[in-house]
Amino acid sequence: MDSHKKRIMVVDDEPSITRLLKLNLEQTGRYEVCGINNETMALAAAREFQPDLILLDVAMPHIPGGDLANQIKASPRLKNTPIVFLTALATPNEVSEHGGLIGGLPFLAKPVDLPEVLGCIEKHLGV
Repeated sequence: MDSHKKRIMVVDDEPSITRLLKLNLEQTGRYEVCGINNETMALAAAREFQPDLILLDVAMPHIPGGDLANQIKASPRLKNTPIVFLTALATPNEVSEHGGLIGGLPFLAKPVDLPEVLGCIEKHLGV
């Protein structure tokens, strides 16, 4: 494992989303990516992986993204980990009109494009 790479966790119940983001982010050579498709396993996986940033789907079948984010933030080792929500519940224009924030939290509208994801990651990691 390259310690210079930032660790990104993608939590989404759609395997195609996690696979696509993992592939594209890792191809930049700057990120190590862990994709999780079962949100009930995401908190344990995050504790083990210790991501620098989490991309988190909002609408998932068992645990809503907001609830999972609260669980992550309640974990002492993860409480300062930035979380960026992914949602198909808002259009790119709606997210853009709010400066990428909904309820004060960073959001990306699906389908996401790689330059937008990279810009958001860089912004929230300060790189």
